[in-house]
Amino acid sequence: MRWCVFTEPQEGATHDDLLRVARHAEELGFEAFFRSDHYLGIHGAGLPGPTDSWVSLGALAVQTSRIRLGTLVSSATFRLPGPLAISAAQVDQMSGGRLELGLGSGWFEAEHTAYGIPFPPLAERFDRLTEQLEIVTGLWRTPVGSAYTFRGKHYELVDSPALPKPSQPGGPPVIVGGRGPRRTPDLAARYADEFNVPFAPVTETAAVLERVRAIAASVREPGRDPLVLSAAQTVAIGRTEAEARRRTEAIGQTPPLSGTVSQVVDAIGAYAEAGVQRLFLQILDLSDLDHLDLIAAEVVPRFA
Repeated sequence: MRWCVFTEPQEGATHDDLLRVARHAEELGFEAFFRSDHYLGIHGAGLPGPTDSWVSLGALAVQTSRIRLGTLVSSATFRLPGPLAISAAQVDQMSGGRLELGLGSGWFEAEHTAYGIPFPPLAERFDRLTEQLEIVTGLWRTPVGSAYTFRGKHYELVDSPALPKPSQPGGPPVIVGGRGPRRTPDLAARYADEFNVPFAPVTETAAVLERVRAIAASVREPGRDPLVLSAAQTVAIGRTEAEARRRTEAIGQTPPLSGTVSQVVDAIGAYAEAGVQRLFLQILDLSDLDHLDLIAAEVVPRFA
C-alpha cells in the first residue's frame, strides 16, 4: 500500500495550516500530500475562507523537498485547459518533478453560484473534462519546437507553442476518479495514470475497480503502464477507543476508517484485498498532528 495525506482546506485552513501538515507528512515519510480544489465549505462556513489550490501548490512546491503534491481533484469548470497546463507545468518545475494532477468534471453547484463560475449540465461538464484531458496531456507531450492544435466543441487551440514543459517527462501523472459505471472509467483508461474511488464502501470499491480494469483492458493504448488503483477515505484513528471517539467527535462523523489501530488496519486490509494500491487518507482536523504520528507509527508498518 502507498500512503497519501489528503486535506480539505475549504472547511477551514490557512496556507500556514497546510504547510505545517505537508511538512509533517514529509518528515513522517508519507508519499504525497494532496488537497481538494473547492471554493466553498461543504460542511460549514470554512473560516477563514478558501485557498486556491494552484496558489497553494506553487508555494508548497518550494516549501517542501521530497513529498509529492497534487489535487484531488481540480474541477474542469474552474479553469481553461491551456492556462491549467501552464500552471501545472510551472508547479512541477518548482517542485523538481513532484506534481500530480487530479482532474474532474466538477459537482458542487453552490460554489459555482457563490463565485460566479458557470455550471453547465452534467453531460456538458463531462464533455469539457474530456477535452481538457486531451488538451492538457497533449500540450505537455508536444515536442519542443512543435506546435499543438486542437479543435473541439468547447475549446480551440491553434498553433500553440505548448510551453512550458513540466519537469517530469510527458507530464505529471494524471488522476481521474469517480464511481460512475462507464464514462469516468473510460476517461481514466484513455488519459490517466491513476483511477481513484472516493469515499465508497469496500464492496462498491471492489466493483468499481473491477469495471475499471475491464474497460482499461479494452481501450488503453498498448504499452502504457497499468492504471494505479486508489481510494480516498476519511480517517479517525485512536490508540484507544476513547481517543478514536474523540477524533470522530472532532470531525463530526464516524468514517469507515475509524476506531482503534487494529480495527482500522483490518478495514484497510479489506480495501487492499479489493485491489486498492494507493490510499488517500482524508485528514479533516489539521490541528491534530499526533494523528499523523499515530498512522505513520502504528498503521503504515502493518502493510510494509
